[in-house]
Amino acid sequence: MGLMPSEETRTTTPPTVRSAAAHDAGKREGAGHPHDARKPDGASPRAWTTRLLVLGIVLSALNLRPAITSLGALLEEVRDGLGMSGSVAGLLTSVPPLCFAVFGVMAPRLARRFGPGAVVCAGMAAIATGLLIRPYAGGTAGFLAGSALALMGIAVSNVLMPVIVKRWFPDRVGSMTGLYSMALALGTALAAAVTVPLTDTLGGSWQTGLALWAGLALAAVLPWLPFVRGRGTQPGEGERAAEETARNRAPAFAEYARGQTPPLRMARSRTAWALAVFFGLQATAAYITMGWMAQIFRDAGVPAGTAGLLLAVTMVMGVPLAFVIPRLATRLPQQGPIVVALGLCGLVGYAGLYLAPSAGAWVWALLLGVANCAFPLALTMVGMRARTGPGVVRLSAFAQSTGYLISIPGPLLVGVLYQHSGGWGLPIALMSALMIPQMVVGVLAGRDRTVEDEASR
Repeated sequence: MGLMPSEETRTTTPPTVRSAAAHDAGKREGAGHPHDARKPDGASPRAWTTRLLVLGIVLSALNLRPAITSLGALLEEVRDGLGMSGSVAGLLTSVPPLCFAVFGVMAPRLARRFGPGAVVCAGMAAIATGLLIRPYAGGTAGFLAGSALALMGIAVSNVLMPVIVKRWFPDRVGSMTGLYSMALALGTALAAAVTVPLTDTLGGSWQTGLALWAGLALAAVLPWLPFVRGRGTQPGEGERAAEETARNRAPAFAEYARGQTPPLRMARSRTAWALAVFFGLQATAAYITMGWMAQIFRDAGVPAGTAGLLLAVTMVMGVPLAFVIPRLATRLPQQGPIVVALGLCGLVGYAGLYLAPSAGAWVWALLLGVANCAFPLALTMVGMRARTGPGVVRLSAFAQSTGYLISIPGPLLVGVLYQHSGGWGLPIALMSALMIPQMVVGVLAGRDRTVEDEASR
């Protein structure tokens, strides 16, 4: 795509468009009084709304993985406490992508009816409730039900985050996706690193260690409350300017602006399918890592606390790289070279995990952390491979729902292979083999194309 349409708005939007947008924003946010249009310190309500939105995005992203990595750090204790076999534990680690696939497809319809802010707010509340009740629900079935509730909230938020970024920050897709991905990686690493020490500090109960993460999710509900009843739910000046520019460049976007969006059939788009498969394969690797890597290290003789730290190192690599990779991706016409570089890091990391899991543990954790940054790259490509707002919504839902369906068997198969082979050789071979098609479809998804050109009827 080269330069995205939204990136051109800073120089091509006429001053009259910006003035009208600012005037409209002042009228919407000023509560009917002209002196309410600006705060005493000179900051407009739109600026405060934007800051609150950024805070909501960051807090929400922090909550999109602790439900999974906190469980990975305590998986052995949970298995012992609930009497799980290796196969059942594999089923448990497959629940996240299953829920993401089933519930993620509902997100666009819910967002159209209630607004994306309201849906994300409800999603954060569902995460808090699910994390609070699952350790105390009693038995494996209750644990799965509580996990499913939390994962339902994660699923809808997963789908809507790229939509919210595209809608409110159309001229900063790369940087905002990087910020969101960085917060997601930080939350993932934090849960992996501190769950075991906190559990020990609080008395050694795995129930307490898992339930404490409900507090972080509850805090993430608060910034979204002003968006529940439509306050601040309109796109800001950036999106209106982006649409004004795009009207002159793309017939599909012009029709969208007039409310005449042509139907997009994502199943007809090769780019959408490539992105969905890429998303699914990187999710397979990520959930195998989050669910099983700490156990791999523990079986190799690494203490439980150190194994949790190694998983945290893998996750924390996404903090700096999740900010750098999206920005780099938006500056390249094709993202294939980034896909290949990340895949090669994964292959080397898996080889080391097989040959010397404890001796080179920190190196393998670092390399697998780099490979896991395929996730923020996939999110960035969702925003780049669609030209219009509706296109991003449909592509995000299609790529994530289809991708998570693809990723369901992976963690379960790892558990089955681990139980029946009695070691990690076959599971690691499976992980390595899946990295090859991930690189192939990632290169295809990274080509300079948009789904509107392929999926419009």
